[in-house]
Amino acid sequence: MGYIDAIILGTVQGLTEFLPISSSGHLVIFQNLLGIKTESIAFEIFVHFGTLLSIVAVYYNDLWKMITGFFKGIGTKGIKNSFAKDDYFRLAVFVIIGTIPAALAGFFLEDFFVSIFHNVHLVGITLMITGLIILATRWAPRTERALTSGKSFLVGVAQSIAILPGISRSGFTISSALFLGISRENAARFSFLLAVPVILGATLLHIVDLVSNGIPGISIGVMLTGFIFSFSVGYIAIRLLLSVLKSGKFGWFAPYCFLAGAVVLIFL
Repeated sequence: MGYIDAIILGTVQGLTEFLPISSSGHLVIFQNLLGIKTESIAFEIFVHFGTLLSIVAVYYNDLWKMITGFFKGIGTKGIKNSFAKDDYFRLAVFVIIGTIPAALAGFFLEDFFVSIFHNVHLVGITLMITGLIILATRWAPRTERALTSGKSFLVGVAQSIAILPGISRSGFTISSALFLGISRENAARFSFLLAVPVILGATLLHIVDLVSNGIPGISIGVMLTGFIFSFSVGYIAIRLLLSVLKSGKFGWFAPYCFLAGAVVLIFL
């Protein structure tokens, strides 16, 4: 893998991590198109970490208030009272609850997910499934119901399914939140905040292997290039998706998923 490859894949990761068209699926597609073969997922970890920081850049205020609110809440005797009155303490708890399904799936099914990660034909099928789910949001209720522990867990289940390459994490989590009656703005915010512990956890789990075993076949410079582009483009993609959701055009991503999935199945 060279610097041009890193720029292309970093850009693809930044765009597709937040736009509901599957980052993992597009990484598999472009790796096949570019003929890139690696024995580890080290590069994917670096570019995912870049998109993690782009979430932090957009939602740093929410994240800071959640962290301080959480520790303040659990440090008081009246935790239930704090949960009821402190919106950010409550949001932090909901993010923790929503993270549980993906954490369990990643822990018990890691070998399975790694084994199918580069299956391009599976990506074609799952991209079309993503398109169906996004299209179905046209019939989601237009309400502004409050986020609850149960709804947080269900959105977390959607996130765990999105570990499959070709299933969009943002597409599935935002869609599931919309189906549960959560407003577009809050659905997007919860989806992005929910990505933070998952991406961070995955990075930390693999960092020991990267340090001890090295990065086979890919230089640090190439890794950093992919990281920089995934961060920069990811920041732009978040802002773009928020604008699209606000305008009510989320379903416009469905035709692209159908087309991309069909092209993969026919030509790759």
